[in-house]
Amino acid sequence: MPSDIEIANSVPLKPIPAVASAAGILPEELELYGSYKAKVAPSVLGRVAGRPLGRYIDVTAITPTPFGEGKTTVSIGLSMGLARLGRSVFTCLRQPSLGPVFGIKGGAAGGGKAQVLPMEDINLHLTGDMHAVSFAHNLCTAYLNNALYRRRFPIDPRQTVFRYVMDVNERFLRNMVIGVGPGDDGIPLLSGFDITSASEIMSVLALADDLRDLRARLGRMVLAYTYDGEPVTADDVRVGGAMAAVLRDAVKPNLLQTTEHTPVLVHAGPFANIAHGNSSIIADRIAVHLAEYTITESGFGADMGMEKFMNIKCRRSRLVPNCVVVVASVRALKMHADRIPIIAGRPIPEELLRESTDMLDEGIPNLVKQVENARWFGVPVVVAVNRFAHDAERELDLVCRRALEAGAYAAVVCEAYEHGGNGAIALAQAVVRACEEPVNFRFLYEDTASIKEKIERIATVMYGAADVEYSPIAEEKIRLYERLGWATLPVCIAKTQYSLSHDPALKGRPQGFTLPIRDIRASVGAGFLYPLCSDIRTMPGLPSDPAGAHIDVDDTGRIVGMF
Repeated sequence: MPSDIEIANSVPLKPIPAVASAAGILPEELELYGSYKAKVAPSVLGRVAGRPLGRYIDVTAITPTPFGEGKTTVSIGLSMGLARLGRSVFTCLRQPSLGPVFGIKGGAAGGGKAQVLPMEDINLHLTGDMHAVSFAHNLCTAYLNNALYRRRFPIDPRQTVFRYVMDVNERFLRNMVIGVGPGDDGIPLLSGFDITSASEIMSVLALADDLRDLRARLGRMVLAYTYDGEPVTADDVRVGGAMAAVLRDAVKPNLLQTTEHTPVLVHAGPFANIAHGNSSIIADRIAVHLAEYTITESGFGADMGMEKFMNIKCRRSRLVPNCVVVVASVRALKMHADRIPIIAGRPIPEELLRESTDMLDEGIPNLVKQVENARWFGVPVVVAVNRFAHDAERELDLVCRRALEAGAYAAVVCEAYEHGGNGAIALAQAVVRACEEPVNFRFLYEDTASIKEKIERIATVMYGAADVEYSPIAEEKIRLYERLGWATLPVCIAKTQYSLSHDPALKGRPQGFTLPIRDIRASVGAGFLYPLCSDIRTMPGLPSDPAGAHIDVDDTGRIVGMF
């Protein structure tokens, strides 16, 4: 089969105004960025606010592997399958980070015949939102450091929590000392860089209602603490308004199209560890008022992105999903066998490509648990088995059968990668049926629950932990946040994506483990606390063979080698 970029280049694109018109967006609500991408003015919500809501579907997955399981491919394929059934549809996705595009993962615009187009644009600069977030964040850090230098507040230099960001994988910048020059070069401080998607500003963008709400949230971001333990905010250092000005256009979702010309809103790209890993509320609200079906996608597995979708995003948006799609693959389930090491950057082990129901049996408990996690919220669950060329029919049948036994409403094989919308018709039909089932939606915890109660609820119900233990630092932070009135915020646990637990070596469905909470930090502007239970890298490094090493341009200026 041709490469992703070859397929993308072979698809004749529709002018984006035609895609917008078919989706119900008026010309005056569209800001063009060339012929095939545009921004949508949030004012469209005022026009369509009175319309009934369409069906709302979250696409999540089993515990992922470094090789990717095709969750975005399935999301796009599902939208195209629904369109082939004559349904109006929108897909809402996060914007990929440039770091992984040039690092280990490559592009994140789907694959094969189920892609967002232009795929080069979505994987590169798009309309500049990533750069706007980076600049706003670093502007904020500069204002904080200026306030520290000029002693406008009794800021404790050891308690500055706002660092720098850039959208590049660069391990050498994770930790550094700044301000060490002579004269007025500053004050020596420990600092470093995170990747742009890990910025709190990215989470603020994803969770804001509109520009006014974005401005208020930016101002509430906590940048540092005084010697007395009082928070210093962005508004305190007088940078909230400037950041909002920088982000004035970034608050508008980006409109693109799939390989079969269904509309896609790509907006925001928060980290799925220390942040909630979901695209913007603004994009979802536009979509559910314009289309019969809206497909949105959560980062990583159901224990992470979907849990945060339910407890953080839905709590903020007040939108209730009608269905959850859990994506699985035979290859990923086999990787949960103890004999297969998960090592990022390594080639796919040959053993995964051979038929082996024994290995599959070891991994299927992970699928069972993730189906249980999705069902806990009172929403029908459809399992989509993303088919790879090497999968055996007996293996696919086994996964579907076990998914049904676990309580899934339906389980079907998806072949969108090879066949586009036609390969996802069975999935689309199952989702349509599931969306007609009753929904008894519930949150995992109430706002009034204590910080520890929220953490322990997620740990025991979603992860399967037996207990939770807190470090002295975490205990101290809990007391601080309770004193500051932040105990009512939802929690966003940061842990490895490669296990239901905190330990990537514990594969499948680990049980009886104790979840360690080593620290708890506050994203007050975004509106959540994030406990850290493992060493989360907020600045990735490049692998030995980076994806960007294969990217180039030909003599006509066309990008080649992107995947």
